[in-house]
Amino acid sequence: MSQTDPELLLQELGGWDWELCRRELPAVLPRLLSMYQESEDWTEHIRVLRILTEMFLPHISLADLEQTFFSKVLPKTLQVFDNLMYELSNEAKGLTSQNTELCSTIRNLLKTVVQLLETLTGCVRYICTLQECVPLESIRTLPSSVLYMIKNTFTHCKDSESVYCGHLHLISDLLQAMFKETYSLQKQLMELLDMISMGSASIEDNIADMVSVIHTVLEICSVISNMDHALHANTWKFIIKQSLKHHALLQCHLKHSDILSGLCKDTLLSFHSCLQLAEQMKVSEIQEGTDLKLFQKTVKLCRFFANSLVHYTKEFLSFFLDSCSQLHQLFLQIYSKFPPSLYAPVISEVHRDEISRVFLVALDPLINQLLPFSPFMEQVLSEKLGLPPEQQLPQCLLLIAIMDKLSSQPEEVQSLWNTGRSLSLFSALFLSFQQCSGELSLPVCLPEVIGTGQPAVSITLYHYVCVHLCSFIASTLPSHFPQLEQALLDAVLGSSMITSLLAMDAWCFLARYGTAELCAHHVFVIAHLMKSWPNECYQVSALGVLLRRMLFLMAPDHQVEFTHKFLPKELENLAVWQHISLKALSPDLRKQVAHQLCAAGLAQCRQWLNSRRALGELRPVNTAFSVILTACNSAGDSLEGELQASISGVLGQFWTFLQAKQVSDDPCLQQTLCLLLHLLEFFIQTLGAQLITQVFALQSSLFQLDPPDHVRLAMLDFLSSMGKVFIPQEAQRQVVPQLSSLFASLLADQTWLIHQHALEAFTHFAEETSHEDVVPQCLNSEETKNKVVSFLAKTRQVEETTEARTERVKRERIIYSAHFLKKTGELESAGEPLAKRACHPPSEEQYKSAVGTMEGAVEAVKLLLQKGSPPAWLAVKLEALHTAIATLRNSIRLTTID
Repeated sequence: MSQTDPELLLQELGGWDWELCRRELPAVLPRLLSMYQESEDWTEHIRVLRILTEMFLPHISLADLEQTFFSKVLPKTLQVFDNLMYELSNEAKGLTSQNTELCSTIRNLLKTVVQLLETLTGCVRYICTLQECVPLESIRTLPSSVLYMIKNTFTHCKDSESVYCGHLHLISDLLQAMFKETYSLQKQLMELLDMISMGSASIEDNIADMVSVIHTVLEICSVISNMDHALHANTWKFIIKQSLKHHALLQCHLKHSDILSGLCKDTLLSFHSCLQLAEQMKVSEIQEGTDLKLFQKTVKLCRFFANSLVHYTKEFLSFFLDSCSQLHQLFLQIYSKFPPSLYAPVISEVHRDEISRVFLVALDPLINQLLPFSPFMEQVLSEKLGLPPEQQLPQCLLLIAIMDKLSSQPEEVQSLWNTGRSLSLFSALFLSFQQCSGELSLPVCLPEVIGTGQPAVSITLYHYVCVHLCSFIASTLPSHFPQLEQALLDAVLGSSMITSLLAMDAWCFLARYGTAELCAHHVFVIAHLMKSWPNECYQVSALGVLLRRMLFLMAPDHQVEFTHKFLPKELENLAVWQHISLKALSPDLRKQVAHQLCAAGLAQCRQWLNSRRALGELRPVNTAFSVILTACNSAGDSLEGELQASISGVLGQFWTFLQAKQVSDDPCLQQTLCLLLHLLEFFIQTLGAQLITQVFALQSSLFQLDPPDHVRLAMLDFLSSMGKVFIPQEAQRQVVPQLSSLFASLLADQTWLIHQHALEAFTHFAEETSHEDVVPQCLNSEETKNKVVSFLAKTRQVEETTEARTERVKRERIIYSAHFLKKTGELESAGEPLAKRACHPPSEEQYKSAVGTMEGAVEAVKLLLQKGSPPAWLAVKLEALHTAIATLRNSIRLTTID
C-alpha cells in the first residue's frame, strides 16, 4: 500500500473484504496501531479501534493475540476511557437544562463511552468463538483492562444522582444505555473467563492474574449491590464458581476474608431489603402487585447468597481463622431482625414463613459446616462477647440450633463443644438464656412440633429452650456428664431465678431419663451440699427446691436409703429435711419420717425455751419450726392428736416473748414470726382466745413499723386462714378492728405483689368467714372497693398494647443489663488475688462492657425522671459526671496524638 494519509488509509480499508484484510495484515496492522496510539481525537479512536477489532483481530492467531494485539491496544484504550470519564465528571458539574451546548457535549461524551463499550463487547465475544479452552496467557491484558472499565462505569452510574447535580433527566437515556452495555460487556467477559485454561509454563503469572480478576470482580460486587438483582447475583456466582473451579491453584492466594465479608454484607443487605418490603406490605395491607414480586425476587436473592456462603465455606473453611466473628455476627444480625425478636419489624405471618422457608432453611447447613471448626466454637462460646440487648435472644437461638445438630456429629466434634477450652455449650446456653429477660417476661413465642406428624404450635421461649435442652441432654455422651453437671449446678446456684428454674427442669429430666442410680447419686450430692453450706442464703433455697422435686423421682428403695443416710431424728439433718415434701415418700415411710421430724423439732424448740432464750441462738429453732411445718403440710393427717397438741402448746409459748420492735430490727426474728404464722394456719381451729389476741396485737404493732414484704405475705396467709374460724366472743372486741385494719392496709399496699396477694387473701377470707360484718369494714375506701370488685369480676385495670409492652420491656432490659454488668464486675473484682499480676492492655470487649454499663445507667436515670421529680443533688451530680466524661474524652485525644 502506498497510502500515507491516515484518513485516506481508513477510507480505503472501508472497502476491503475478509481475504484482503488477512493478506495485508502484516503491512497494515503496525500503521493502524501507530495511528491508534498517536490520535488525539476520540471519534477517530473509536473508528480505528473498530477497524482493528472487526477487520484484523480475526486474522491474528490465538497464540499471538496478547503480544501482537492486546498488549499494544488496551493500554491506549484505558487512557482514552479515563479521559472520557474525567471529562464527564468535570462537565457534569455545570449541567443545567438552560445550557444546551454543555448538555450536547455531555451527551456526545456518553455516546462515545457507549461506543467504546460496544466495541470491546464485540472483541470479547469474538474470542469466545475461537475454541472451547482459551489459555490465559493469550489474553493476559484483556480481563484486567475490561474489568477496570466495568468497575468505573458502574460506579459512574451508581453516583449519577450526585454527579449530575439533580439534572439526571437530561441524560438518563444515555446513562441507561451505558449501564446496559456495561452489563453486556461484563456478561461476555465472564463467559470468556469461564473458558480460561490456567495450565501452562507461566503458572505463577496465571495465578496472579486470576486472583487479580476475582478480587476486582469482588470490588465490582460492592458497587452494584443495590443496582440490579440479577447482575449482583451473576457477579457473585462468577466469583464463587471461579474460586471453586481453580481451588487447588488459588486457595492460598485469594483474600478469603474479603470474599466472606462481602458475602455476609450482601446477604444482610438483601435480608434487610426483604424485611423492608414485607413491612411496607404489612402497613399498606397490600399483599400483591409489584411489591410482592420484588419481595419474592429478593427472598430468592437471599437464598442465593445463603447457598453461596455454604459452598464457599465448605471449600475454604480452613482459611477463616480470623473471620469467625463475621460468621457469628451474620447469624446474630439475621435472628435479631426476624420474629420473635423484640427488635424485628412487624411483618405478616405469610411473609415470615416465606423468608423462613426459602432463606433461613438454605442458610441452616452453614451451621453444620462450622461445627467442626474450633475457632468458630471459641467465638460463639466466648465469655466476653459483649453483645447488645438485641443480640441476646439470637445468641440463645443460635446455641439451641447448634445443640439440635450436635447429636448427629462425630464424637470429637461433640467433645469440641462440650469440653472445649472456653465455656461448655451447656454453660453458654444458661448464660445466654439469663440475658433474655425481656423475651421471657413478655413472653415471646416460637413454633415447635410437639408430636410426630402434628402441626407446629406456638410455645413460650422458656418452653422452647427447655424442650431443646432436654433433647440435647438425652443425646449427651456419658463422658460429657461432668460438664453437664457443672453447668446445671452453676445455673441452679446462679442469681437468675428463671435460669435456676430452667436448670432444675433440665436436671429433673436427666433424673427421669437416666438411671435410678444416677438420680439417687445426684440427690445424695445435693443433700450433702446443702448440709455443708455454712449459712442460709438463696443458693440453699434453690438447692432445696431441686431436692424437693428430685425426691419424687427417686426409686422407693433409694428413698429408704436416703432416710438412712440423713436420719430425720438427728438435729444436723433438719436443715436438709426442712426443704423436702414428705408426699414424695410412701405412706408408711412418710408417717415414720413425719413423727421423727416433729419429735426432733420439738426437742430443739424445748431446748431453747428451757435455756436463756438468747435471740442470737434462734437459727436452729427456725430450722426446727421449718421441719415441723414441712411435716404438718405434707403429712399432717398422719400426726397423732397428742403430737399435734404438743406442737400447738410449744407454739403458744413463743408468742409470749415476741416484741414488735425486736422483730422489726432482726431478720432472724422475722423468719421466726413468718414460720409461727404459717404453723398457726395448720392449728387455726384449735387456737384459744388469748393466743389469737396475742397474735393480732403483735401483727398490728409490727405493721406500724413498716415490716418487709416477706413478713406482709406471711401475715396475709394467716389473715386468709382466719375465715375458717369463729373468733371467740371475748376476743372479738380487740381482734376484729385489728383484722379489718390489717386487711385495709394491705389492700392499699402499692407493691403489686403484696396488693395482688392481698386481693386473693381477702377474697378467700370473705368467702369462708362467718363474721360477715367484718368484710365491709376491711373496705374503708371507694378505691379499695373498686379494686376488689374489679378483681372479683376479673376486670383488667389497664390494658397495655403489645407495642407499649414491648417498648417497656426494652427499657427495663437496659436497666437489667446495666445491673448485670455491674454485679459481674463486682464478682470479678472480689475474686482477684491480692498479689500483683502482669498488666495487660484492656480488650475491646472490656471497653464495650464499660460503655454499656454507662449507657444503661443513663437510661435508668431517664426512666426515673419520667416517674417523678428528681432530688436536689441530682443536677450537681450530673454536672460532675459531665466533667468526668469530658476529662475521659480529652485523655482519648491525647492518647491518639501520642
